Amino acid sequence: MRINFDEQEKILTLKIEEEIDHHMAGNLRREADYEIQRRNPKRVILDFNNVVFMDSAGIGMVIGRYKIASMIGAKLEMRNVKENIKKIFEMTGVLKIIPIIEEEKENEKIVW
Repeated sequence: MRINFDEQEKILTLKIEEEIDHHMAGNLRREADYEIQRRNPKRVILDFNNVVFMDSAGIGMVIGRYKIASMIGAKLEMRNVKENIKKIFEMTGVLKIIPIIEEEKENEKIVW
């Protein structure tokens, strides 16, 4: 996962770069939670541009990050969600609580 944090706007972008399955979800959870708690953002964006597969563990990972972000008063959003994954979010009701936003201009400094 690549991480970008805009200090002025307090926006944390988490670019997920692998499939989100049972094996990867735990690592993603730990990394995302650490960055959310460390940086205390106002917005958290999960960027799904490179995600081509997601199972139920991925849904749990997203919902869990929504809860963590909500606890600190941040808004969670998603972007670059492929159609097959968007259908999963629609069927499970995730889109009722977490919006998909349009892609923003990419002038981001990546933090590893």
